[in-house]
Amino acid sequence: MFFLRLLSRLPLSVLYLLSDFFFFVSFYVVRYRRKLVIKNLKNSFPEKSVHEIAAIEKQFYINLCDYGVEMIKLLTMDKADLKNRMRFEGLDRLQDFADKKQSILFLASHQFNWEWLLVSASVTFPFEIDFVYQPVGSNLFEEFSLQSRTRFGAYAIKRQDVAREFVKRKHIVRGVATVADQYPGYKHDKKYQSDFLNQETVFFLGTNNMALMSQYPALYYSVKKIKRGHYVGIPHIAGMPPYDKNGYTVIENYVRQTEEAIRQDPALWLWSHNRWKKRHLERGEVVINAKDQVGTK
Repeated sequence: MFFLRLLSRLPLSVLYLLSDFFFFVSFYVVRYRRKLVIKNLKNSFPEKSVHEIAAIEKQFYINLCDYGVEMIKLLTMDKADLKNRMRFEGLDRLQDFADKKQSILFLASHQFNWEWLLVSASVTFPFEIDFVYQPVGSNLFEEFSLQSRTRFGAYAIKRQDVAREFVKRKHIVRGVATVADQYPGYKHDKKYQSDFLNQETVFFLGTNNMALMSQYPALYYSVKKIKRGHYVGIPHIAGMPPYDKNGYTVIENYVRQTEEAIRQDPALWLWSHNRWKKRHLERGEVVINAKDQVGTK
């Protein structure tokens, strides 16, 4: 951690030089997960040419390496610089919620830079930020990520503690943030299946359950990259209460809004994640299918 914190004090202009080096090594030398990335891109965009896929792939690796150094920078980045580099549209709507003492669900996907999106919300939104996270096996990475995410007051909630923490903190006006577009890999994860990027894809049903449990408005934030090191978070309404207790409006809107954000800028999404696993089929797990539902949109 000491070395990472020391590295974090370098100007971003210098860190981006490191990012350029990491890109060359990961893309040309190590070829980090390139087969998986190309497979994911081809399956998601069958209409695109080989040259278009190659251009998206290359830009993705540039964005991925930038994400790495930008996350390191979070350890020492000051509020003013963060607010300048990660701006939000629609803050007047958030102020209306805050004035009404109304908490919200703050939904996001793995668009670069989702870490800046979360941490910047802690210094920009007119209420506190809680975030849901899944503990990982690496103690170093978990310490690093939690220090970065909580340094401006965000409150960390382990995924298995969501229900308890919702009750415990229900009196606090806050935005409860979750990034929920990864593969729900545990057998006990409740899964929702929908067509996503031309493929049948399972998502965490917990996103929808959080909305039903809390009856909070749900806002999905897509990310637009303006230039290197500068982003804008753009809100989209994923759901407004009251919600039908048997409905799947929030999760289906989240799927559609995430897909649209990816189509707007494909290279800004995390293609190196093995998103389309099939373990749930092999294990015969129960999956809620969007095609079988009525009134999900």
